[in-house]
Amino acid sequence: MELEKLFCDIDDFCKEFEKTWQQELLPNSERKRHKKFNLCLSEVMTIIIYFHQSSYRNFKDYYTKHVCNFLPKYFPQLVSYNRFVELEKTALIPLCWYLHLRCGHSTGINFIDSTSLEICINQRAKRNRVFKNLANWGKSSLGWYFGFKLHLIINELGEILSFMITPANVDDRKPVPKMTKNLFGKLFGDRGYISQKLFELLQKQNLQLITTIKKNMKNRFMPLIDKILLRKRSLIETVNDQLKNISQIQHTRHRSVCNFMVNVISGLIAYTYQDKKPSLNLTIEDLDSLQEANFFPDQTLALTLI
Repeated sequence: MELEKLFCDIDDFCKEFEKTWQQELLPNSERKRHKKFNLCLSEVMTIIIYFHQSSYRNFKDYYTKHVCNFLPKYFPQLVSYNRFVELEKTALIPLCWYLHLRCGHSTGINFIDSTSLEICINQRAKRNRVFKNLANWGKSSLGWYFGFKLHLIINELGEILSFMITPANVDDRKPVPKMTKNLFGKLFGDRGYISQKLFELLQKQNLQLITTIKKNMKNRFMPLIDKILLRKRSLIETVNDQLKNISQIQHTRHRSVCNFMVNVISGLIAYTYQDKKPSLNLTIEDLDSLQEANFFPDQTLALTLI
């Protein structure tokens, strides 16, 4: 991700955003000062997003050792680290809006999954005050943790279509109806999304939910194309792994809820700028050949949902 290109994209967005934002604000009779900061909004957003593509593991080292030493020619009005942490809060709403514009489009093949977002080690959960009454206990494949869940939907190209952050104790199936309002085609998930009620609800939205089955469930016939795509559900797990280990959306050093959200949103934006995203590399010919297999009942295999 080139710094100049990133800044130009964000700066073009900020010019339109600030104009629209001022028009949407409710009128207020109180007189307020509109003092300009040393760093403009586009510079703040660029520095935050660029961190998630750097090799630094924490933002303080990145800002003090990299930005202040190597990037002053790009940002001549740099502020102290403590001041920049205060400016991060002003970028939360613009970052959310910008991420919405960076999301991909549904192609009819959708994958859904959730991943844990730990905010502290388990031994310190009772003493955590920053996320009091917000975070909660949840259980992942690695055991119990304290924090949140990131619910994510992607297409076969690895593009983010929808996301939601909830406390860790929220059922994976609960946010699905809201996240899938603008989707169509087929939605592939794991066993955690098995639900007859959810299946029927999504069916009304022209979206077919397809999941693996539990051991105590009866097999049903599934078209070959659905079986093949269901095996490729690991694609979204690869995306979750990259979000955590490359974009660094998870760490246990948060000092405010707002900066926690800024870190997650900016990490998702940084992922959308990756040149090579995890994808299935399906061509139109591949999809056509898979569709043709659906006409042969003897090639369908028993698997399906509910």
